[in-house]
Amino acid sequence: MTNTHPPCDDGFDAVIALPFGPFGIRAGQGTVNELVFLPPGTPLLAPRNDTAGAAAHGLRVWIEAPDLPFPVPLARCGTPFQQRVWAQISAIPPGRTATYGELATRLGSAARAVGQACGANPFPLIVPCHRVTAASGPGGFANARDGWLLQVKRWLLRHESAQ
Repeated sequence: MTNTHPPCDDGFDAVIALPFGPFGIRAGQGTVNELVFLPPGTPLLAPRNDTAGAAAHGLRVWIEAPDLPFPVPLARCGTPFQQRVWAQISAIPPGRTATYGELATRLGSAARAVGQACGANPFPLIVPCHRVTAASGPGGFANARDGWLLQVKRWLLRHESAQ
């Protein structure tokens, strides 16, 4: 996810290596505040607190078993509409996808609004916005239409054997 909204704090509490690249964690006081896809070459950072450490472990487990519950509570954030979109995204099982249009129909909204809520998702992987695609292909990802972020989306879909 690109940093298109203000971060929860000035820095990361951990930056871990996942198979698709570096991944930032902002966490503290028992909750994860934000998860961020980071560009290739971003330096790693050992967890600075217990919450970030638990989140790092949970993310590594998620790579192997994306259907297991994430062990750290997520901070409550987002508009009511975004929360509704994120709930719909969270219901998409590993190995499956839904289109922006399908989610929009379920929510009585527009595909563009669903796409904007996907781009604002502060918890990618855990709220698996990579499982939301365009009707004619992968669509964008984390507010990007090409580049390394789209490569991450393709990796995640292949990894989950999405149909």
